[in-house]
Amino acid sequence: MSSAPSVFNLAGKTALVTGAGSGIGQAIARALAAAGARVWVVDRDSAAGEATAAALRTASAAAEFALLDVSSEPEALALAARLDAVDILVNNAGIGHVGNLTATTAADLDRLHAVNVRGPFNLCKAFVPGMLARGRGSVINLASVGGVVAVRDRLAYTATKHAVVGLTRALALDHSHTGVRFNAICPGRVETPFVQARIAEYPDPAKAYREMASTQLNGRMARPDEIAASALYLASDEAAMVTGSCLMIDGGWTAGK
Repeated sequence: MSSAPSVFNLAGKTALVTGAGSGIGQAIARALAAAGARVWVVDRDSAAGEATAAALRTASAAAEFALLDVSSEPEALALAARLDAVDILVNNAGIGHVGNLTATTAADLDRLHAVNVRGPFNLCKAFVPGMLARGRGSVINLASVGGVVAVRDRLAYTATKHAVVGLTRALALDHSHTGVRFNAICPGRVETPFVQARIAEYPDPAKAYREMASTQLNGRMARPDEIAASALYLASDEAAMVTGSCLMIDGGWTAGK
C-alpha cells in the first residue's frame, strides 16, 4: 500500500468505518489504512465488507471486518464490547429516498431515520464513552449538502441529514473540553459505483452525468477518494483545532445559498 503524507500519520491508531463495503466508506477505509491506521471495516453486507478488508490486507494494511446493522443499538454495543479501543469513528453508513411530501410515507422517513440518524447515535453511544475515558478521539459523521440546504425531492433525506449536522454540533458542544473531536463531512454529488450504475441506465449517460453534476459550480461530481481525503485530515492530529465543523466538499454547490 502506498504511503500517505507523513503529516497525516495514523500509525498506532484504530479506526472504525461504517458502510465501508463500497463507495465513500470504502475509500475512507483505504485512506485511513494507507496512513497507518488499523481499520475495522463495518458493513451490513458481509460479502462486500469482507472483500474490502481482504483488499486492504493484500495491500499490507491491518484490516478486519465486522458485520453490523447500524440501526441496532444492541448490535453496536456488542461490537464495542468485543473490540479494542477505537480512536477514529467514521459514521458513513447511510441510505436515501427520492420523494417530496406526497411521495414520502411515514415508513420511508422512519427507515431513513433509523440508519442516517439513529445509526450515528448508536455508534457514538457505543464507542464515544471509551474515547472520553481516554481523553482523545475523532468522530466523523457523513452528512451531505442536504444537511445544510434543502435538496429538491429529497424530503426524508434532507431532514435526516440536517439531523446529522445537529447531532455533530451538539456532541462537539457537550464534549468540548474532553480531547474528543466531532465533525461532519457534507459532500455534494459523488460519483460512487452506485451512482455510476444509475447513470448507465439512462438512454444518454453523458447527458445524465452533466445534469446530475450541474448543481456543482465546477461542473463535475466528486470522486470518493476526494471525500476520503477530508476524512483523513479530520482523523489526523493536524485537525486538532477542528471540532463542531461541517466540511463542505460540494464543488461550490452551496456557495451561493
